[in-house]
Formats: sequence, C-alpha cells, structure tokens
Amino acid sequence: MQITERSHSQAYHAAIALAERRARHSYYDQHVIKDREAGYLVIDEGDHPLLPEWMIDAVVHTVAGTLIDEY
Repeated sequence: MQITERSHSQAYHAAIALAERRARHSYYDQHVIKDREAGYLVIDEGDHPLLPEWMIDAVVHTVAGTLIDEY
C-alpha cells in the first residue's frame, strides 16, 4: 500500500511541476485534474471554452497563467 501512495504522490507532484512550467508560457490557468484511470492530468483552460462540471469537480490544483497581454 505504501508503494501505491508514494507513486500517487510522485505523480501528483510531477503534474504540479508540469502545470507550473506550462503556466509560465500561457495566458490561461493550468489545472491539475485527478482521473481514476489516467492518474493526474494537466489541462490548459484555454483549450476548453467552458469546462464541463465533471472536470471542474476533478480539479485538485490550479496554477495561474503568467503571460499578460498589456503593453
């Protein structure tokens, strides 16, 4: 059981790291989503005009996009 918890923790932290890297180059928030079958996924809010309810409920962490379009 401990190996499973460790692998989940590693996958979670890897997804957060990916979201942070992607957020540096995006106008949109990066959401870490927990999926039963796929584990942790990172989605760019800009790829989805309106997030479905099931996706909103599955968000476990969000990193704000850092690009600003002001000059």
